Amino acid sequence: MLVKWIRCTVVDRRGFERGQRKWAGLLGEPGFRGQGGGWSRQRPRVAHIFAFWESRAFYDSFMARSHDRLAASQSGTFKDTQAKLFEYRFDVKTGFEPRFTDSDLVRVALCRIHEERVENFILMQEKVWNPAMAGSPGMIRGMFAEAPEHEFLVLSMWRSAAEHGKYRTERVERLALRAQTEADVASLTGDIVDLEPSWTV
Repeated sequence: MLVKWIRCTVVDRRGFERGQRKWAGLLGEPGFRGQGGGWSRQRPRVAHIFAFWESRAFYDSFMARSHDRLAASQSGTFKDTQAKLFEYRFDVKTGFEPRFTDSDLVRVALCRIHEERVENFILMQEKVWNPAMAGSPGMIRGMFAEAPEHEFLVLSMWRSAAEHGKYRTERVERLALRAQTEADVASLTGDIVDLEPSWTV
């Protein structure tokens, strides 16, 4: 499965949200699996969109045919767009599927890993971080995906901000020590996204 993560700064909120609803047109597209997104909790004008495709071939075909028509209605409503493609590697918890209807919050982390530490990082994700997140009440599902240049996406869906907050304060420092995260990670950026139900396709 292919994952596309888009982050942008919105300059016309009403126009952007109106355009976002037009993406419902994705539903008929071959290979399309789901899309959702919302607003950053930390930076009020930053929007995040997560789109899922069965494969790169289906995604490329969509980009060549229908993308520009669907995107036209949002033209001029945002700036500073960053878009990245990732290949799904494994679930965090079990049975990941690109559904957004049962969660209020997405936590997204982009990790750039030192080349010689990639194997350790993936192993620690499976052995240390995954079980800890999977055992956290309120964490519904998540996934781990990879891009070129030793970049990894960790995406987790949570029932509420309060549940996510409990996991963070109790566990993160202890887990990071155990997983030797500092030695693996060259840079880490992330965000917490309040999902907008009307953006879900």
